[in-house]
Amino acid sequence: MAFNVLQILIIFTLLPPPINSFSSSSSSIMLTPRTPAEVQLEIKDPVDPTALTQSKAILSELRPNTSSETNDDSLSSSSCNPKALITIAKRLGDIPAEDTTYLVSKERCQEAFDGLSAEERQSLLNIHQRVKLFAEAQRKSVVDMSIDIPGGKAGHTVSPCRAAGCYAPGGRYPLPSSVLMTVVTARAAGCPYVVLASPRPAPITLAAAHVAGADIVLCVGGAQAIGCMAYGIEACDEIGADEVPACDVIVGPGNKWVTAAKSLVNGYCGIDMLAGPSEVLVIADHTADAEIVAADLIAQAEHDVVARAILVSTDVDMIAKVNVEVERQVDCLPEPNRSTAKEALTQSFSIVCKDMDECIAMSDKLAPEHLEIQTENSQEVADRCANYGGLFIGTHAAEVLGDYGAGPNHTLPTGGTGRYTGGLSVFNFLRIRTWMRIDNKKDSQDMVEDSVRMARLEGLEGHARAAEARSLTLTPAYKKANNGSN
Repeated sequence: MAFNVLQILIIFTLLPPPINSFSSSSSSIMLTPRTPAEVQLEIKDPVDPTALTQSKAILSELRPNTSSETNDDSLSSSSCNPKALITIAKRLGDIPAEDTTYLVSKERCQEAFDGLSAEERQSLLNIHQRVKLFAEAQRKSVVDMSIDIPGGKAGHTVSPCRAAGCYAPGGRYPLPSSVLMTVVTARAAGCPYVVLASPRPAPITLAAAHVAGADIVLCVGGAQAIGCMAYGIEACDEIGADEVPACDVIVGPGNKWVTAAKSLVNGYCGIDMLAGPSEVLVIADHTADAEIVAADLIAQAEHDVVARAILVSTDVDMIAKVNVEVERQVDCLPEPNRSTAKEALTQSFSIVCKDMDECIAMSDKLAPEHLEIQTENSQEVADRCANYGGLFIGTHAAEVLGDYGAGPNHTLPTGGTGRYTGGLSVFNFLRIRTWMRIDNKKDSQDMVEDSVRMARLEGLEGHARAAEARSLTLTPAYKKANNGSN
């Protein structure tokens, strides 16, 4: 799915918290207290302007033979130059200066898998199986179909795109789970060719690529990785590199250069989304376990310094207890997790609501990437929530279980875009194409006459005459015109 380049970002006015927001027993406030009225929405472009300029330059450098006569060379069919890619990859630290290839062999991925402990290998296989099972069930949920129309049949076919490009971040932490979520889903959709790109891939990332079944692994990241998957890479005998085909769809989260590059190639190929900072919103009432709620908020905060954790509750005392737990637990984290989480928590907040209706309304307004329901009658509350990326119902349904392969995909819409779209799925790789056929010309005449009439109401005379050419009773206007000229 291709998202509008505008996303909703959460902002709040820096007003002092209400005097009686928390009980006097609260000694720690890790989550900035806000009222529903203080949380506002603002339209923001998720693409960083500087990263966009830099990404444009990288895409142009990747394809030095692209004509400079056009204002927008993103639609050029020119593939990426392998030597240019190596130059960029070395300059930006994707590959060591002494390396001469941007490809990781299947043998090396196999070795990485074999080098894991038995328990680690089994966990990768378990996650692979659960993600695959869910994705295959999604694929089976949409099928070819046809119906009768006047004089014939109409229907749709469901088929995968030819080549899928999957991006897995390789920065702060290796994310083999993103490899499984993207590559396995593309495979379940039926894509015959899957390319994976990840900068400086850790052994666990390569092991995941082996388990998921990626055809090609590119050890490059950022805008250069997106460009290579969008436009393909020319074969290069000098370094023994085969051609990498252009991908029809590119999916997966990444940094600001990945997001900027995806915005540039969108249209030339499909993309899943322009992802923003990760976020979680927990709706909790007096029955919630403050220790568990805090753990889930911290789990999201350690993703990145710009991640956001939000607690929405009807219970002031619960918020106070969670604040204490957040402070206690975050101080127990190792580095760099602790510093990252603490920075993210400075822009995280809690909201006190008068009742559960207001909690749900607040959540729907923000449309969080991850929504956890930790309340009495959690299923009932969950059924009333409308806007979110992924929903986690009840105390035991931890968001981290979704991260690591309960089944549903963990690549989810951020920044409020859950108001109008969902997360990554097999449907990102599928094309639903319609068709029609007329077998009985006589039975189609009502449809022909409707088409003639509607075309003239729209002022499209050529359309009307094309329909008249199929009529058993009407003389096409172009024949009348020709007869008149004779």
